[in-house]
Amino acid sequence: MYIILLGPPGAGKGTQSRRLAQEYNLKIISTGDIFREEIRKESELGKKVKKYLEAGLLVPDHIVIELVKSIIRYPECSLGVIFDGFPRTIKQAEELDRLLSNCNRKVDIAINIEISDEDVIKRNTYRRVCINCGRVYHLIFDPPKTSDICDFCGGKLIQRKDDKEDVIRKRLEVYRQWTRPIIQYYSEKNILVNIDGTKNIDEVYNQIKTVIEKRVKS
Repeated sequence: MYIILLGPPGAGKGTQSRRLAQEYNLKIISTGDIFREEIRKESELGKKVKKYLEAGLLVPDHIVIELVKSIIRYPECSLGVIFDGFPRTIKQAEELDRLLSNCNRKVDIAINIEISDEDVIKRNTYRRVCINCGRVYHLIFDPPKTSDICDFCGGKLIQRKDDKEDVIRKRLEVYRQWTRPIIQYYSEKNILVNIDGTKNIDEVYNQIKTVIEKRVKS
């Protein structure tokens, strides 16, 4: 099964991706997480994308597409993939269709997690990330047991530069301009399902799981 999770920054795509991957034994392809890890490692790819992410801009299509092409060839991707943060433009969506078609596969369902701009800002500005293991926390909804310390590895928790309010507002502008058209793209293919992302993590997960189970049975 090949699943796409759509939604603005802070909609909870990463959180839901991890739970779904474990439930259905799927590989996660999160372009944002991969890019941030490359930035942390100061790799050549990280250097290329750093200026885009920190400014709240989209990474150019050709860079994103080449990254996904290289990962989707992995054997573990043959069992199914959850795409988190990809595609973000119509060009990327069309290229993904071609990539999967070449392997006799297709996108089975696109799940759009809907939340308001106000919730986006609230969720992102209170988000903290472990500098060592990348574990994500939320100071209100999912806080660490000890302030500024990761529960799992003891690493320091930081606020990402792209989680600051001015950058978030820019990311929302970019999302409205480039990513919202993808919702229409998948709607026209009759594989889009909208989910209320304002509910708590478990309720959102149960909504998504119900949708997937119906699709599997159909």
